[in-house]
Amino acid sequence: MSHPDYRLNLRSLGTPRGVSSLVGPHGVGASPGDKKSKNKNTRGKKKSIFETYMSKEDVSEGLKRGTLIQGVLRINPKKFHEAFIPSPDGDRDIFIDGVVARNRALNGDLVVVKLLPEEQWKVIKPESNDKETEGAYESDLPEELCGSHLLQQSLKACNDSPDVIIEAQFDDSDSEDGHGNTPNSLVDGVKKLSVCVHEKGEEGAGAPVTKDENTLMSQDARASPEKSLQRSAKVVYILEKKHSRAATGFLKLLADKNSELFRKYALFSPSDHRVPRIYVPLKDCPQDFVTRPKDYANTLFICRIVDWKEDSNFALGKDCIFTIDPSTARDLDDALSCKSLADGNFEVGVHIADVSYFVPEGSSLDSVAAERATSVYLVQKVVPMLPRLLCEELCSLNPMTDKLTFSVIWTLTPRGKILSEWFGRTVIRSCTKLSYEHAQSMIESPTRKIPEKELPPISPEHSGEEVHRAVLTLHGIAKELRKQRFADGALRLDQLKLAFTLDRETGLPQGCHIYEYRDSNKLVEEFMLLANMAVAREIHRAFPERALLRRHPPPQTKMLNDLMEFCEQLGLPMDFSSAGALNKSLTETFGDDKYSLARKEVLTNMCSRPMQMALYFCAGTLRDPAQFRHYALNVPLYTHFTSPIRRFADVMVHRLLAAALGYREPPDMEPNVLQKRADHCNDRRMASKRVQELSTGLFFAILVKESGPLESEAMVLGVLNQAFDVLVLRYGVQKRIYCNALPLRSHHFQKVGKKPELTLVWEPEDLEQEPVQQVRPGGGVGVPERLCPRPPPHPVPGLLGVSGAATKASGSASPLLGCSKKKPQRTSPDP
Repeated sequence: MSHPDYRLNLRSLGTPRGVSSLVGPHGVGASPGDKKSKNKNTRGKKKSIFETYMSKEDVSEGLKRGTLIQGVLRINPKKFHEAFIPSPDGDRDIFIDGVVARNRALNGDLVVVKLLPEEQWKVIKPESNDKETEGAYESDLPEELCGSHLLQQSLKACNDSPDVIIEAQFDDSDSEDGHGNTPNSLVDGVKKLSVCVHEKGEEGAGAPVTKDENTLMSQDARASPEKSLQRSAKVVYILEKKHSRAATGFLKLLADKNSELFRKYALFSPSDHRVPRIYVPLKDCPQDFVTRPKDYANTLFICRIVDWKEDSNFALGKDCIFTIDPSTARDLDDALSCKSLADGNFEVGVHIADVSYFVPEGSSLDSVAAERATSVYLVQKVVPMLPRLLCEELCSLNPMTDKLTFSVIWTLTPRGKILSEWFGRTVIRSCTKLSYEHAQSMIESPTRKIPEKELPPISPEHSGEEVHRAVLTLHGIAKELRKQRFADGALRLDQLKLAFTLDRETGLPQGCHIYEYRDSNKLVEEFMLLANMAVAREIHRAFPERALLRRHPPPQTKMLNDLMEFCEQLGLPMDFSSAGALNKSLTETFGDDKYSLARKEVLTNMCSRPMQMALYFCAGTLRDPAQFRHYALNVPLYTHFTSPIRRFADVMVHRLLAAALGYREPPDMEPNVLQKRADHCNDRRMASKRVQELSTGLFFAILVKESGPLESEAMVLGVLNQAFDVLVLRYGVQKRIYCNALPLRSHHFQKVGKKPELTLVWEPEDLEQEPVQQVRPGGGVGVPERLCPRPPPHPVPGLLGVSGAATKASGSASPLLGCSKKKPQRTSPDP
């Protein structure tokens, strides 16, 4: 039996894959096993299950005449066959009986309804309370029905059968495999429609019945003065689809292992009972689902309905998830998903490669990965922590293929406020691999339709417009998160990063540029930070003595005091009292002109010097919770969770999270053992960082040697008695220039108070001219210096001319680009 047109996407939460699936939306899903029908007159024909929607013109006219009524549809979460819309006159709600009458509308939709004949109105017994005759609002619901903790309720209701199935059942059978069920035509000539029994003796009142039965009901109501009627209606048009058309839920096998259905389908149970249960073809489930169903008992899946035709028992569905990484990235750790909710909020997911699944604890692979502790990123290559088969294929979240992930999923307001939070193992299928450039173009062109040729391949179930909308939504939320984070006292010391273009044949550098940190980078960063903070809280809650966290100590006191004194001497109003105060000073002290930005860059570089490195640690080894804090982020708890392909600390955190969620046994390592592992991760991380810096310096020196002298503006960072340090603004390179390498007649160093000062006396170009004298104070927050072949003819304070005599020496690099002999400069701490 082929159903090419009727599809409903079922993947683990956030996954954008369209799959052939059968829906039983409280009376709309025919059993997938029914290839035959006792009603032979309808065999081979497609009979409409739902009424065709009225035209817009007829709806408009009907609303004007008052023959139609519009309102927001509310489905009773406790009796989900019942739905209501408010009465325009403020009287008792209008009742909508069953899914067929709802005509594919979902909770929260703005619908247009037509009243049914009076003989089909609902009979109200006098003992019925208002809750039984009016729709329940979301705020009326118990907490477990509004959140994501619905596993028990979802799986136990209705004896695990689809909520309502279309075929008439003339016996009491209600097994989940649908055995013995035979379909009959709907609406016209329907005999009886079975409904689930949720409580003993309580049968759903929303089942469609025959005209005779309705008449009897109506006559009984008129004959009994103690009974009254409630106006009933059917949906004829959906003005606005407020519902997101998405549902989260869980998969399980059907009960009857001997049935044909068991070999073809699994059962999807939505967390929200107002959304139908679904038969899902096994071919679209995880490959090992049948053999290892318990592995997915706590895996949250999602499906999104995007189409539902009147002649279909099925819905067409999908959700959108994608990666955003550097264009050359091969190890894709993380993916993002976003969907709109009916109430105007959003469900946002961060999905991280489940490396711990592929690296069993105690295995040889685990030992090697723990020893390496991190991938090392050089200019020309990556030395991976894991075998390439894992980091580039099995674990990497490559598009259009099922991948195991650990997910953190939030319900967020458009302003970034967290309303709910969920953690769990999931299976996702990314629809595309976006580069930062792709995402940036979407952000910069919110209304432009980006041509397919400008985008990477996207899975057939999705469109470029859909991905574009998701990126814009995430960007909007990320801006709010970032704004609030800095308002709460976070600090960011942006350090210039040099990037190279390499010759494909020789591997040598052809050019270089400053890597631009743009909105697309910030988008990803904000959600990674949000996930890391969420996981830190979760593992610390579960294992307060064994949680692996990441702390950032406050700046070194002496170095910070020296910097404060230096800024005071220069008249710079810098506030170093907290991370947030420092960030505000750096943001507000300087303007946005070229020289102001240069001065800010220099001061940012100088502010990074007192900063200490962030460190991994085991919570049980520190007794003072104040030491747990992350200074730069200004949060009490933080960890690394989002990059397990390249950081072993993240793998350890994944194992802790898995234990916290009940996927594995709690950790049995003592805190001191975990601390030793944390120390090793710290050592390897710092070594990797240093190697990366040396690699950048080496390739930059090669570029200069091969390309010849480079001319650039620079700013003096500080002076010594025989040398001075500069920051080359164009390349973000910091170098030490020695006086004996310059065409100087003399130089003189002295201290004016506590302020160092270096005087340079240049050799004149013309022997008849007087030597040019230039005084450099110990700190370059004035005008940028221009590093040029000759000293300026009219030197001014703050302007430095560097002779090119050494530069012109054949085959040698400029002294500006020579090797530094000073202690390595500490860069901004990595959160």
